[in-house]
Amino acid sequence: MNHSILTADRNTHLKMVAVALVAAIVLVVIGFSARVNNFGTATAQGESNGLVVKAGKLTQITTRDGSVAR
Repeated sequence: MNHSILTADRNTHLKMVAVALVAAIVLVVIGFSARVNNFGTATAQGESNGLVVKAGKLTQITTRDGSVAR
């Protein structure tokens, strides 16, 4: 077995290409199996089971010399 890519023979290069090809195929298969099948429900659907807080009026807070003004 050759431990350097510079001195590798043809069989070693073919083995490396075969391993890379198998790894690429495995990644593609994992990617296809992990994709979302139903694109209609893949959007953000917020379901709340608890308290819902709605935005009120804007509040501006400023500080000057240690005193807070709202």
